[in-house]
Amino acid sequence: MRAVVQRVARASVRVEGVVVGEIGRGLCVLLGVAPLDGPAEVAWMSDKIAGLRIFADDAGRMNRSVREVEGGVLVISQFTLYGDVAKGRRPSFVGAARPEVAEPLYEAVADALSAARGRFGADMQVELVNDGPVTLVLDTSPVLARAERA
Repeated sequence: MRAVVQRVARASVRVEGVVVGEIGRGLCVLLGVAPLDGPAEVAWMSDKIAGLRIFADDAGRMNRSVREVEGGVLVISQFTLYGDVAKGRRPSFVGAARPEVAEPLYEAVADALSAARGRFGADMQVELVNDGPVTLVLDTSPVLARAERA
């Protein structure tokens, strides 16, 4: 599972011109699912996102989580995070899970975060104001692989 997490002042997602999800201050999460992802990846990713200490404390240091600042979370499915452009110019998406695998895992992450969301599989327009800017890339593959070897 792979995510691009952005600290935002606000974010929204539209489908066919209609807002289907929006938040004020919080995190906008673009989430991609790999074919072998499952409950362990959902748990790790949702816990990591909820606990990221990337909001300022009273001293101005990044020391608070989205929950501590009572921020919102907007999760948007993004299979293109698994796009491979190593060969040629057209991305290959063989590293992305099929929709029947990806959708329930995407929904599970959004549910675990009590998140607003986009619409899985839809053509979406995302608007956001990146705050900072603060943008992080999270990937469960190397983390969970290390845990299995330990």
